[in-house]
Amino acid sequence: MLLLRAIGLMLLLTMAGLTPSKAAEADLRATIAKFAAATGFSATEAVVRELAASGDPAVERPLSALAAGNLYIRKSDSQVFVGKEAGDGIELLDPLSGEETADAAKADLTKIKVNNGLRRTIRDALGTLTLRAKDASVRLAAAATMFKTPDAANIEPLDAAIAAETDPGVKTLFEQARAASVVVSDKPEADKLAAVSIIAARGDRDALSLLTSVDANGQGAVKDAAAAAIGNINSKLALWDAGQNIWYGVSLGSVLLLAAIGLAITFGVMGVINMAHGEMVMLGAYTTFVVQQVIRTSFPGLFDWSLAIALPLAFLVAALVGLAIERGIIRFLYGRPLETLLATWGVSLVLQQAVRTIFGPTNQEVGNPSWMSGSFDVGQLAITWNRLWILVFALLVFAVLLYVMKRTAWGLQMRAVTANRRMAASMGIRTQWVDALTFALGSGIAGIAGVALSQIDNVSPNLGRGYIIDSFMVVVFGGVGNLWGTLVGAFSLGIVNKFLEPYAGAVLGKIVVLVLIILFIQKRPRGLFALKGRAVEA
Repeated sequence: MLLLRAIGLMLLLTMAGLTPSKAAEADLRATIAKFAAATGFSATEAVVRELAASGDPAVERPLSALAAGNLYIRKSDSQVFVGKEAGDGIELLDPLSGEETADAAKADLTKIKVNNGLRRTIRDALGTLTLRAKDASVRLAAAATMFKTPDAANIEPLDAAIAAETDPGVKTLFEQARAASVVVSDKPEADKLAAVSIIAARGDRDALSLLTSVDANGQGAVKDAAAAAIGNINSKLALWDAGQNIWYGVSLGSVLLLAAIGLAITFGVMGVINMAHGEMVMLGAYTTFVVQQVIRTSFPGLFDWSLAIALPLAFLVAALVGLAIERGIIRFLYGRPLETLLATWGVSLVLQQAVRTIFGPTNQEVGNPSWMSGSFDVGQLAITWNRLWILVFALLVFAVLLYVMKRTAWGLQMRAVTANRRMAASMGIRTQWVDALTFALGSGIAGIAGVALSQIDNVSPNLGRGYIIDSFMVVVFGGVGNLWGTLVGAFSLGIVNKFLEPYAGAVLGKIVVLVLIILFIQKRPRGLFALKGRAVEA
């Protein structure tokens, strides 16, 4: 008995949950049926307003069909349908669900007529529907559209939406959209002055554009208020622009840090000028491309994990290639920097040609996972997710490498070899293997840098060439072999570059930076943070 009561209670609760939606749908269908009895445009307009007053997004379908002249009445039973021409007849669709119901001849149907006035009413009704949508993002989008395209006809629906809105953030945007419509209307001057004040408080570029139009077309006190607001907004935007340049510089600095940090290790410990370092970056990028190709063809559900899968593989591929270069070529050229430079330059050409032969000379497509796509705003700063994640990744790589250098036995041996190679060898450290593994580590880090760079740059055989010169500038400016110097140098050069580019251009800006570094090195030959040690100081 108790079980039956429980089941009965559950059924009652289920029916209670379903009743409102069923009742609402029945009410909407009853209102739509009134189109059949409406005579004249004014009666049709009354039905449109009644549908809009329901605030139900489902009425968007019949209203849009009415505006397009695709709403029909079947003569036999006076039912209302959305019509879609299909050959000689009309395909009838349910006005709420859009499901196909039947076909009818054109002679069996009556099209509901509309005029321009009725179309305006429908447009306002549809605007009201989006302003009353349950989803806050839909209401925000509607407010943003109305702000950018102000119209005096928007004032009345916005007033109703403001009165009904409970979300403070959405309500503020509604008020700004209303203010934009007021300044282009024939409202009294006092209302327009209040509207200019609301728009000025917004303070973004959309507000600046609107106020510029008001200043150009307005008169009297409204024109003066718009001009004053434009001056204030320009002052604020200048600060935001400076902040945006700093962000761009930090973003570029994170890329330079990833590209240069491996070079800082090999150059600092081994004194090798590795011109093939950029090709290690390229190998990491192509490893990412191969991983994504396999995932696309065999495991498409894992695409968002493609970068996580590519990271260890890119490190391994670049590290093995670096180890082979060190063991096969560089170990025979220690102490001969010019020959090392020429040899590694030749290796870089070989690697580039090998990649061209295997993958072709054109750019390869490397996609962004969903979590690295899109952007967001912080005030007036536009920040893309891929750049932000690359910054986080670069700092994480820096922290791990710093830990390896300072807190592990291998890091201690690397630092010992850097400070005094002969003394380290006399203490039993196998300096040749330290060199080999250090070169492999630096190459592996360049490989994972390629994974990150594949998300913001073209993956091509020339990818590494664009970063090798910048990487050397970062290393020399920061101090050869010093990780903190590389960090400071990368971000400093990135920010300076982005502040120079608007005035000097990208190419001339880099030339100016190079000249500044040359002048700096004349004063501090060992860079910002010079390494200490007898061998270094010798």
